[in-house]
Amino acid sequence: MRVVQRTALVALLVLTGLVNQSFAAPQENQANGGPLTQLSLAELGNVEVTTTSKEPAQIWETSAAIYVLTQEDIRRSGATSIPEVLRLVPGVEVARINSNSWSVAIRGFGSAFSKSVLVLIDGRSVYTPLFAGVYWDVQNVLLEDVERIEVIRGPGGTIWGSNAVNGVINIITKNTRDTHGAYASTSSGNGAQNESGVRYGAAHGNKLDYRAYAMGFGRMPEFHSDGNNYDAWQLGQAGFRTDSRLTDRDTLTVQGDLYKGNVGQQVAIGSYSPPAQLIVDGMEDVSGGNLLGRWRRELSSASDLQVQAYYDRTYRLGPQLGETRNTFDIDLLHHFVLKQRNEIIWGFGARWSPSGIIQTVPTVTFTPHHQDDNIYSAFVQDQITIVQNKLWLTLGSKFEHNIFTGWENEPSGRVLWTPTSHQTVWAAVTRAVRTPSRIDEDLQLTGFVSSPPPVYVCVCDNAKFVSETLLGYEAGYRKLVNSRLYLDLAAFHNKYNDLESFGNPTISLSTTPTPVAILVSLPFANGVMGSTSGGEFSSEWKATHRIEVKAAYSYATMNLEDRQTNTKTIYVSTYEGSSPHNEVMAQILFNLPRGFEFDPTYRYMGRLPALSVNAYQTVDARLGWHFARRFDLSITGQNLFQPRHAESGPVFVQRSAYAQITWRRPAD
Repeated sequence: MRVVQRTALVALLVLTGLVNQSFAAPQENQANGGPLTQLSLAELGNVEVTTTSKEPAQIWETSAAIYVLTQEDIRRSGATSIPEVLRLVPGVEVARINSNSWSVAIRGFGSAFSKSVLVLIDGRSVYTPLFAGVYWDVQNVLLEDVERIEVIRGPGGTIWGSNAVNGVINIITKNTRDTHGAYASTSSGNGAQNESGVRYGAAHGNKLDYRAYAMGFGRMPEFHSDGNNYDAWQLGQAGFRTDSRLTDRDTLTVQGDLYKGNVGQQVAIGSYSPPAQLIVDGMEDVSGGNLLGRWRRELSSASDLQVQAYYDRTYRLGPQLGETRNTFDIDLLHHFVLKQRNEIIWGFGARWSPSGIIQTVPTVTFTPHHQDDNIYSAFVQDQITIVQNKLWLTLGSKFEHNIFTGWENEPSGRVLWTPTSHQTVWAAVTRAVRTPSRIDEDLQLTGFVSSPPPVYVCVCDNAKFVSETLLGYEAGYRKLVNSRLYLDLAAFHNKYNDLESFGNPTISLSTTPTPVAILVSLPFANGVMGSTSGGEFSSEWKATHRIEVKAAYSYATMNLEDRQTNTKTIYVSTYEGSSPHNEVMAQILFNLPRGFEFDPTYRYMGRLPALSVNAYQTVDARLGWHFARRFDLSITGQNLFQPRHAESGPVFVQRSAYAQITWRRPAD
């Protein structure tokens, strides 16, 4: 009954807003005090995206399930981090594990590691080969400087290589010519103790634009029923970017970031003396930085060459383990049109990533402690025009060599049909792989079970691990119905093989260290296979010049089994029960008189039985006010329906609110 009452209340508020605002006066842009500059739906469809092919293409010309979050979407979401922003994207499953950890998945397989999703920031991969995933706690950017976030639902291995299995998230920051002037922002609330950021940008002559920024935050723990609030964290970060026009045909971008912080964590550590399983709270020291350069040359009106190189360093040291990693990456891309009908993109790349493990306890380590991860790759893709401006066939493949499995190939075939200029039908068949990481082959993790006699379980003696594979079938349709209504539909069926599971256990006696103990060795193996199916629907409706409504629904189902026993083992149940079947998002943007905005967002997430998490629904709401030409004030409430709820385990996400004030001074 309470759910029905809440839903009815939301509907009543929405209806009242629609009626009241239909007769309101024209709005001013909340960001700069000028005329409203939000894109029309037709203009939004013409936005150029780069994640699908590394070359600019309009959404109408994209044969993939792509969704773009603009800077306006980010600003009006009230989000304070990248994972929070991604809750707006259909098919993306975001669950907060604790204050500093998230599970971010696309079309299933949710976990803290996000192992089947490739995440990029300005083309720089932030996927770590230590455990095949993303450290979300250190993927921070000044949200004001993000131009857009492009999200591909579905495999992207042909262009981006291994680990782009279920999707690609590409965070793209603004060109420095768009960030001239000064910016400062600070916020405070019961969820974020304090968060502040400053940025300054300018030009040097007419050839060089630049900016520099600094940001920092400290955040409180989420709710713990046992009162053990271990997950507070804080982080500071600074960086710069320059964009140069070297000649009429050459551009150069150089950018970099540095960060340092402390992240609270709770870990379980097995002890030999005395025999015990210890729960340890502590702070993990994190630091790192990156430096990226990108040179682009226009060879002709239909041809260009791009070279990108970056260096990335990460350091983490916690109570359970530590790692240092240095990554050097270079990538070359050549794009040209052949005989008017073949648009060809080809390139190659290399990555060298040496790492070192810092062992802090006897029961957790990786062997060997030092290892170099090397990747060499080449790819080619040809978009063939079948019917001019109507029908295209795209064929391509990535060829990649890694130190674990040698050569891998990731081919794809895509068909794109545009019966009208604002209508797209597409279909694709793609192979993608998730290559092994160090956690799959080199982890030595021992946990205490019982006593006497002491019994330990060791995730060790891992055999040669092969790549997890996906063969994905997709189809989609998008249409601008009229100037006010946009629809997007995508469906998928994915076949997986060699997914990670546990192999057959072995039992032995361990005499070192004393006392003598029973050791159960449980290796990782490639033991799970099966399929997932589902789809996503999203729409955008500009009801009036003051009201915009966005809605999305996602559905996914899994049918997996252990290929040796043909049963639902515990690993299979964990896969199937860690992602929701149903996901709903609805957002209304009200542009009110006198510089006010009101932006409520409703979310529903299905239950996660493997994590003992019930289905939940909640609302975030932001109230903004633009005043005195240069100032913005906003108050945001998050998770308003209940005092607290679980999203991914025993830690409860709390109802919270924060206020933010922003000052902007455009360049003279």
